[in-house]
Amino acid sequence: MEDMKYKVIVSQDEDGIFVAECLDLPGCVSQGKSKAEALKNIKDAIQGYLESLKKHGEKIPGRKAEIVAVSA
Repeated sequence: MEDMKYKVIVSQDEDGIFVAECLDLPGCVSQGKSKAEALKNIKDAIQGYLESLKKHGEKIPGRKAEIVAVSA
């Protein structure tokens, strides 16, 4: 099986907890006490999300990102 790559956004909330969210997988969010922990946890969450989609016969989302340069 081919490795899927998903873009993840990590931010720190007002309590200092790092929150990781995968925008291509609605509702796929995790957190951690450090950025590294949040990234590890979101990887596990993404894996579980994809396994659930497969189990229910749903399509696995994927998106190809493009880089666009603009002058400011």
